Amino acid sequence: MRKFLPLLAAALLVACSGDSEYSSWPCRFAYDNSIHQDATLATAMDEFSRGVFCRISEASQAGAKYLVFQSNQGMESRQRESAEEQRADFVLGLNNGIIVGYQTSAGDTRAKGFVAYDEQCPNCVRRENNTLSPHYAVSISQNGIATCSKCGKKYDLNNGGIVQNGEKGDTGLEKFAAQTTGAYGYISVFRKQ
Repeated sequence: MRKFLPLLAAALLVACSGDSEYSSWPCRFAYDNSIHQDATLATAMDEFSRGVFCRISEASQAGAKYLVFQSNQGMESRQRESAEEQRADFVLGLNNGIIVGYQTSAGDTRAKGFVAYDEQCPNCVRRENNTLSPHYAVSISQNGIATCSKCGKKYDLNNGGIVQNGEKGDTGLEKFAAQTTGAYGYISVFRKQ
């Protein structure tokens, strides 16, 4: 029994030392879709549309800031940011892009919830040691597979963002804490501390 106690204590320390499920990369986004009624974003926020994912980014045009929504089902839209939203100063991952949606995985019940990922390939970011201005965005296929154009790694958005064709030491997509109140409700995505 005494030999078992140090192992148990070590296991508890590892389990309790921070929440390794979530990324330490920057992210801060809160949006009220009941005001904007954006259909592209709504499809990814609808728990009955599992497997639909939406990329969220910011763009500027003629001095105005817009949120750009692109789904893996081919929908795309733009919403002009209100003055309040501009003051909120959104941080959309490492380089202006997060992906949100409901997973379809039947395995782990936690995987069935609403999720958010950074759109940058974490393996390229780490390999190139570039967290300041990474340009390793993944593209999303209709079936929920995200692929890095630089290294070709594939990530399953429907199953925790795990890497499908990785090598030893490769990790899945960086995950952020996320919640939604429904398709035309509120969404928040943030780095969990």
